[in-house]
Amino acid sequence: MEPSHKDAETAAAAAAVAAADPRGASSSSGVVVQVREKKGPLRAAIPYMPFPVAVICLFLNTFVPGLGTFVSAFAVLCGARTDLPDRHVCCVFWLNVAAALIQVLTAIVMVGWIMSIFWGMDMVILASGPSGLCFQTVFSFSLLLFLMLPPIPVLVQSLPR
Repeated sequence: MEPSHKDAETAAAAAAVAAADPRGASSSSGVVVQVREKKGPLRAAIPYMPFPVAVICLFLNTFVPGLGTFVSAFAVLCGARTDLPDRHVCCVFWLNVAAALIQVLTAIVMVGWIMSIFWGMDMVILASGPSGLCFQTVFSFSLLLFLMLPPIPVLVQSLPR
């Protein structure tokens, strides 16, 4: 089995670091790698909203797939920034409406519902900033609500008519 091209590049980079180190090759030397997330247009259209609004959109998306995403589309019209600075505000608004429509239409097969919940979690992550500390609390609470959802239709059916 021959080494791949990436293995050769990694070995060459490690050799260059070892050659540049006057003390010789040490086990603590390494290569710094920068990773940047590439977002598609729908994902990049999620607005940076205030934290309470993002939490409300998460809960709306948890109970009614696409509703929180639809509400977040109006946050774009109110001036919320997105990762699409070169696009017009109306274009970003319609991208969010399209995402909400996709979530609603595919909720029948549970894909849209799961996508909707993850979309709401992305809104909270973007709202909480780089630390994301508040996200852990919101995520655990929304997971608890999500796990409680299956008994709700049973309760509604058992109500007297």
